[in-house]
Amino acid sequence: MLAEPFVHPALFYRGDREYVAATTAFVRDGLAAGEPVAVAVPARNLALIEDALGAESCLVTLLDMGEAGRNPGRIIPAVLRDFADRHPGVHVRIIGEPIWPGRSPAEYPACAQHEALINYSFAGRHATILCPYDAERLDPAVLSEAARTHPVLRAGESQWDSGDYAPQQVIDGHNLPFDEPAGYVSLRFDAGNLSSARLLAAERAAALGFTGDRLDDVRLTVAELGANSLDHGGGAGELRIWSTGQALVCEVTDSGHITDPLAGRSPVDPRRSGSRGLLIVNLLSDLVRVHTRAGLTSIRAYFDLP
Repeated sequence: MLAEPFVHPALFYRGDREYVAATTAFVRDGLAAGEPVAVAVPARNLALIEDALGAESCLVTLLDMGEAGRNPGRIIPAVLRDFADRHPGVHVRIIGEPIWPGRSPAEYPACAQHEALINYSFAGRHATILCPYDAERLDPAVLSEAARTHPVLRAGESQWDSGDYAPQQVIDGHNLPFDEPAGYVSLRFDAGNLSSARLLAAERAAALGFTGDRLDDVRLTVAELGANSLDHGGGAGELRIWSTGQALVCEVTDSGHITDPLAGRSPVDPRRSGSRGLLIVNLLSDLVRVHTRAGLTSIRAYFDLP
């Protein structure tokens, strides 16, 4: 029986020294094996790795996960798969750190679901994706959930199979109804007034200081969510918009049900016809949260205030 070519370990580290030793050893092992290597971690940690690698850092693709993975829903298509798909036919090696101290409570469920979904996106592919977790500063519940999203666990010189591995449990466990927002404006829409939904979103965004391309991102996101409601959500939906004080939130609810767990997270060949609306929403937004069940889907797209 052939071994699964995809390997997805979580690295539990304590302190900078342990972090640098483990991550640079992982990178150098990949370079020695002739594997393409990418590192996508928060800026502070990226600087530690780059400094420790020295001249070898020029052989590695380095990405600030705080930017490239600001929205966890963007990481699989725009970071991990983007790198792997540019190296077909060879085993790739990636460090991806999507969860770090400072991620907000609103972001964490999307981060945890992302970690679970990596296993489905990369099943059968030749890749090793190492995901570091700060065992000193992250909540113990986060570390426990990492054991459910990673089949292999590492700490120091030790590595072992996770007895708690259950990625679907994590995906389902965070697919919860949203809290009710306060101070929102709303609009019911169908094919006859979708343009009014786009206009409402643009007006609210402009009032909060959005301009130029970022204002266009809000407008396009609502257009894509609305189009999905028309095509897959019963032909109508409801738009609600509000501000949290840190972000503009645009929520679209309809009667559809998203059954593909990787919807919006798989790269799409631009030559192929078909909907790519949720992928566009993930690429444009700073955070996307989804709650879906039979007869109802709510999608919230967050945009950091200017």
